[in-house]
Amino acid sequence: MIKKTRAEITKCILHKVANKFNSGQNAFSEDLIRFDQESYDLMKNFLLKPFGSLTQSYRFTNHADVRLNELNNYASEVFKEEASFVEHSKNIVNHLFEQSNSAQIKTGDVLVVFIEGIEYKDVLTEAVGVFKIENKVDFFQTYLDDNESFDVVVQKGISTKRLDKGCLILNTSDTEGTVVFSVDNNNYDAQYWIKNFLNVKLADDYNSHTQSYLEMCKEFSEEVIKPELGMQQQGNFLANTVDYFKENESVDYATFKDEVFDDEKHKEQFDEYKKHFENLNDVLIRNNFDVSGVVLKKEKSKLKTEIKLDTNIIIKLDVDAPEAASEYLERGYDEEKKMKYYKVYFNEEK
Repeated sequence: MIKKTRAEITKCILHKVANKFNSGQNAFSEDLIRFDQESYDLMKNFLLKPFGSLTQSYRFTNHADVRLNELNNYASEVFKEEASFVEHSKNIVNHLFEQSNSAQIKTGDVLVVFIEGIEYKDVLTEAVGVFKIENKVDFFQTYLDDNESFDVVVQKGISTKRLDKGCLILNTSDTEGTVVFSVDNNNYDAQYWIKNFLNVKLADDYNSHTQSYLEMCKEFSEEVIKPELGMQQQGNFLANTVDYFKENESVDYATFKDEVFDDEKHKEQFDEYKKHFENLNDVLIRNNFDVSGVVLKKEKSKLKTEIKLDTNIIIKLDVDAPEAASEYLERGYDEEKKMKYYKVYFNEEK
């Protein structure tokens, strides 16, 4: 997690990235943006705010040698010599352009910035930021017409409410390499930004271990538990998973299976799914790791434990109460109506 309290944007330049698939051409600026105080404050918050709550970081990778990673090289050169910032900002946009190999990759504005005073693990450092603006919003611009009357015209501009895509490359590293943070709110092609442009992998730490494991459990519940046992048991499994993570400071794979599964069949299915998930996502699921409470809280909110019925009724199960669904919810079949039903027990309405 980074802190931006003392961060300052000292260089910022704007370029236009085209789509290679559609034979477009990039457009480059030669000069840095000169902000007034109001626009600077707004821009700084717009670019850096999404990174304040991130717990997971990435590291550059390359199939042959990490030193061949383009973005890693461009950022390293900027850290060595700030005077090369404009030149390498263009190289970064050209590298982004080379990844647009399909029609769905969007064109847009690319802001490249140099930031000083980013705090990471209680140490101040510099960062190179790359931000792609893919979507613009309509807004009304008021103006005074020739008749000295006020009128409005619709224009398009950048919304400051949400950043489409962005990354921060810190001038700091650990045993795994250079520290990188990334956001992608327009995740229409996950390979384009993370895999092809940045070419990064999640850091091998307890934050990524916790997220990967919970994502695996979520997918297992959707692809295995739900089709075989129904939504109620899917909700039970997810609630038991969350309960295990809440009650234990560390995860042990064998113990987890013993606590959340009642029979050997599902344990074996979970083993097979673990291999499938690892191969599909090119990730290693650790058998033992410490739990990240911050990631657990974040990922827990993504777990859907609703039972949606074709009678326009939704039963929402509390993921924090694993015993509730099995103790107070019964599933049956009504012979007279020829319909399935759920019976819910309670003392009083809230």
